[in-house]
Amino acid sequence: MTELRELIPGVLAALVHRGADFATAEDAVQEALIRALGTWQAKPPADPKGWLITTAWRCFLDLARSDAARRNREVMVFDEPEPGPAASTDETLRLYFLCAHPKLTPASAVALTLRAVGGLTTAQIARAYLVPEATMAQRISRAKRTVSGVRLDSPGDLGTVLRVLYLVFNEGYSGDVDLAAEAIRLARQLAAISDDPEVAGLLALFLLHHARRPARTSPDGSLVPLAEQDRSRWQRPLIAEGIDILQAALARDRLGEFQAQAAIAALHADAQTAGETDWVQIVEWYDELVRLTGSPVVRLNRAVALGAADGPRAGLAALAELDPALPRYLASAAYLHERAGDLATAVRLYVEAAGAAHILAERDHLTRRAAELRGRL
Repeated sequence: MTELRELIPGVLAALVHRGADFATAEDAVQEALIRALGTWQAKPPADPKGWLITTAWRCFLDLARSDAARRNREVMVFDEPEPGPAASTDETLRLYFLCAHPKLTPASAVALTLRAVGGLTTAQIARAYLVPEATMAQRISRAKRTVSGVRLDSPGDLGTVLRVLYLVFNEGYSGDVDLAAEAIRLARQLAAISDDPEVAGLLALFLLHHARRPARTSPDGSLVPLAEQDRSRWQRPLIAEGIDILQAALARDRLGEFQAQAAIAALHADAQTAGETDWVQIVEWYDELVRLTGSPVVRLNRAVALGAADGPRAGLAALAELDPALPRYLASAAYLHERAGDLATAVRLYVEAAGAAHILAERDHLTRRAAELRGRL
């Protein structure tokens, strides 16, 4: 199925170029994929992409002709594409731009990207997001209607595309669809056809974070904080690849937020032990991120890093300048108070943070931390 998914952007773009509207073209491509799965096992075609384009085009004609509201579109339907090898041009970037259209909500853009560019089924995406399939089908349908009139030859916003991929990666993994791995696959496609250093920075960030994944949970599924992870379980080939990509991007001297985030991840990856982490450099990179984004969440992460570089009191002072309603504010404050030796306050804050946590594994981790400190009091 992975090989099939890699062909989807080119097939979908071929239909749109021939006059198909995006929504119907996407349905036709999905139908062609179903037919491929049912017939290719017995006799795979010599030109899989060409087969899919021809089959999807026929599906599109059937869908267009069966819809009375679209009968006037038949004047746009040209002859069926001639048999023969399909063009090898990569249309992935154009489809990214369409799926990340500014009119879409982030959730809809992510779902449409996974469906149209990633090639996942509605059921797979629904399981990955832990929502009913009908709910996800409605979300994708609304997204397709929103972009159905948008032409692929209009300029796209690369920043929006990268933000969508970032959201996909941050969903992590659940069910039978590994969204983190899927985001890396899509980012590799984008990096192959774009020379923007921020694209490379995002791919490097994904690789560096993903390299630590085997050490992030214990055998019972509980979270393991970065400082306590078994670094021998980190995937060094991914780290080396990520650092190489990042260095090439930084050498172009066009710094962006994803490159800065990747630089922070690289500094963590370089440290053989938690005690060897270069927190001073990490704070400097957070300063760059604050300059680039002004994000309160970045300022919160900077406060924690400052607490490691200059002591927990310095971190608490920086944290005091931020809104306590920020995500993970309570957990960060609890950690810094623990580092400062104020265990009673740390316990109270860990309990409050656990109550505010939306992710079960995070809630369990904070609850255990509060119990451990309470036992030391």
